[in-house]
Amino acid sequence: MQIEYSASVFTPAGWRNVTILADAEKISAGMAQVTAVQEIDGETPTGTMSRTGARRQQYHGSGVAAREVGARKRLSSCVIVSE
Repeated sequence: MQIEYSASVFTPAGWRNVTILADAEKISAGMAQVTAVQEIDGETPTGTMSRTGARRQQYHGSGVAAREVGARKRLSSCVIVSE
């Protein structure tokens, strides 16, 4: 299944929200475990990403993706894109 949810990333300007599209495996009726991150704010995760293009908004997209793999998410707080 694919899910979409909000997560926080740390930038030099502080914490910022990003939207993550990820593949997940349903582990119970209300929970899913992330198996792979497909997109962060509509872009494929890369080493250096920026929310607005400014240096003060840069973050490490590959690190965020690696952190999210294996994370357990409540399906009630996610948007299920596809089953």
